[in-house]
Amino acid sequence: MMILTLAQRELRSLFLSPLAWSILAIVQFILAYLFLSQLNEFIILQPQLKMIDNAPGATELIIAPLYGSAAFIMMMVIPLLTMRLISEERRNKSLALLLSAPVSMSEIIIGKFLGIMGFLLLMTALISIMPVALLTAGSIDLGLLSAMILGLVLLLAGFTALGLYMSTLTLQPTVAAVSTFGALLLLWIVDWAGDKVGHESASGLLSYLSMLRHFESLGKGVFNSSDIIYYLLFITVFIVLSIRRLDADRLQH
Repeated sequence: MMILTLAQRELRSLFLSPLAWSILAIVQFILAYLFLSQLNEFIILQPQLKMIDNAPGATELIIAPLYGSAAFIMMMVIPLLTMRLISEERRNKSLALLLSAPVSMSEIIIGKFLGIMGFLLLMTALISIMPVALLTAGSIDLGLLSAMILGLVLLLAGFTALGLYMSTLTLQPTVAAVSTFGALLLLWIVDWAGDKVGHESASGLLSYLSMLRHFESLGKGVFNSSDIIYYLLFITVFIVLSIRRLDADRLQH
């Protein structure tokens, strides 16, 4: 299938670049440090926790902060991965060659999207090794862990879809990266504005638009269909916009 071929090509090109390896190493190092710090604090708090009824366990005190930190760090990392997807091909004059190939615009966009997601799924798997390792010393809430993994994957897919669209709009990868980060940050903090708006309907709309609010809901183990639908709609909208933008480029050529 052409989509999978394009995805494999994109994933291969990522691993041939030092940027991807650097991101992989730095993110894992930072998150490993945060994980060990949370684990150390949890061990120190063990005597106090034993005196509390229904005290939070390792999942709430160690794993949940880990995935929250991962989400925030990836918001800064993903623009660096998506910035070159289309803009670099446009800058290198290779976009016309790609558009003239016997593949549809949908296959190009979805292939590139899946290529980046393959890399991000690998990063998510490496991150998840740390909480799973806690099973060797005790028990964790596997249901809550699954919800957090699902929430992180959907969040990263949304980040990628938006970054891919931004990459279709500009000639410069740096501009695409900065624009993506700005848009993601706005969608991350729009929830704060919603809390300060007096009008209930406006507050509800801003809260629904917030990527953070939906991620936090899944991070608490709450499987709400509205959260899943939000991410699926978000991803679909920006993939469709990317396809239409690339199709406009094809018509110009």
